[in-house]
Formats: sequence, structure tokens, C-alpha cells
Amino acid sequence: MDRVILGDNQFFGVNHMSEEKARAQAMRFSTVESMMNVIDGAMEVGINSFMCTTHDQVAEICDHMRANPAKYANYHIYPCMPYAYKYANAITELGVVGALRQFALKDLLSMAIRGSRTIVTRNFTELILMLIDAEMTMFKHLNTEVIFIQNITVDLMLGLGMREPFIEFARHVEKKYGAEPAFQSMNLPMLLQTLEACDIKDPIVCSSINKSGFRMCGGIRAYENLLREKKCRPIAMSVFASGAIPPQDAIDYVCSIQEIESIVFGASTQAHIEETKALIDDLSQ
Repeated sequence: MDRVILGDNQFFGVNHMSEEKARAQAMRFSTVESMMNVIDGAMEVGINSFMCTTHDQVAEICDHMRANPAKYANYHIYPCMPYAYKYANAITELGVVGALRQFALKDLLSMAIRGSRTIVTRNFTELILMLIDAEMTMFKHLNTEVIFIQNITVDLMLGLGMREPFIEFARHVEKKYGAEPAFQSMNLPMLLQTLEACDIKDPIVCSSINKSGFRMCGGIRAYENLLREKKCRPIAMSVFASGAIPPQDAIDYVCSIQEIESIVFGASTQAHIEETKALIDDLSQ
């Protein structure tokens, strides 16, 4: 994993502190050209990795990269899936069967016709793997050496006490895609406990890690103690706490935790990208 990774929240109107800022960003990044300007700008300062969901507009980014193979030959994409919001919105608008038809999930459609309760209970692991396969088609012929299962799914499984989906997800992405399995969560202590019970060794994990404790279930001290034990390869996200922490303070804190291997952040301007990259480089020495 690269030390610095560009995230995608800014492209799709995600801001956990300000709905107004989120709406403005969503309007600004309504075209693939506007998103690629940010990605290319990040590449200019040495950021060659992109962590993203499977939002519909990410497909346009992938199409653009496939159309320019020489430029993006060494670029890394770390997809995070399944993208639950996409399915939730479709189910609200179209119903379960209609949503599955829209996303061409034929196997899940037959399950839904038999009864949607089956999807939620006995076939949960099968559901996850089918969604992974469906969403991975977006990234065909691109560098996806690490595949994340997204935090909303991970934290649901943690809350339900599930273990099998973690094990099968790890096996599936290693065997089918030759990729390393990785896990996002807002509850790093519980995630690491579960992965250890699943015998998943030295996992790549991505979690909120910041000076204010924003979205850090279990508290800052629990996270710091776990990270010192070096039982995982941690990636810090939400390092600015959606703008609540000044850049210098935010980066100084995460870089002070030597066990953190990578930092992912979202940025909408070249100035912010350059400032953040420079701070990380300076404080990582």
C-alpha cells in the first residue's frame, strides 16, 4: 500500500459535518472531467492510489483510465464494496425485485423471488460474494491489488456476530482476483478481535483515526493501544474529522503513530492536495 491515498468522498457529496458543503461538492463534480482533474492533479504530486466506492460515477473514472492505459499503467485503485447506499436507494424506488433487475443480479433475483427473507438470513455470505463479483466488473483490466469490504457491511456483520462472511470474502478475493482482502470499519477494536477469531493474519484495515476521536468507536486510547500491538496493517481515514481539525494538527497526530502505514484523504482542490501531501511527507521522515 502506498503511504498516501486519495479518497472519493469529495466527488459524491459526502461531508459528515456540513450538508451544504456536501451539496456544493456534488454539484462541482458532476462530470468525469472534473473528477479526473483532481485525480491527475494528485498524480502530479506523487499520489498514485485511489480508494473508492462503486458509485456509478466511478465507472466513468474507470472507463477514462482504460481509454488511457499508458498514463494509468501504474495507478492503483482500491475498491470498497458492496456499495450499500446504491442498493438501498434502488430498493426504495424500485422494490427488491426491481432493484435486482436494474443491477442485472440474476442469481440474486431468483433468490428474491423465492423470498427476500432468504437473502437476509441463510444466504448472507452468498449475497456478499455475488455483490462483490457484480461490482468488480467496473474495474476490469485496472490495478486492484487490494479489495476492501466497506464499513457499512463490515459493521453490520460485527453487530450480528457473523464470522463466515469475513472468512469467505478473504478467500474469494484472493482466489478469484489475486488480490489482498481488506476491511473498513468504524469499530477497529471489534474488527481486529473478529478477524483474529477468523484466523485472518496481519489484515489490512482502514478506520477513522484522528486527534478528536471522530467516528472512533471505543475511543482514542483503545485505538492507540491496539495499533501499538502491530496486529494489522492500518490505514487512517477521516484524519481531518470532516474539517474539524486543522491540517497541521491532523497530520501531525496520525504521523506520530508510527504503526499507521497509509493515510487516505479526500480533497477538492489542488492546493489542499499539495498541502496535505507535503505535510505527510515532512512528518513521516
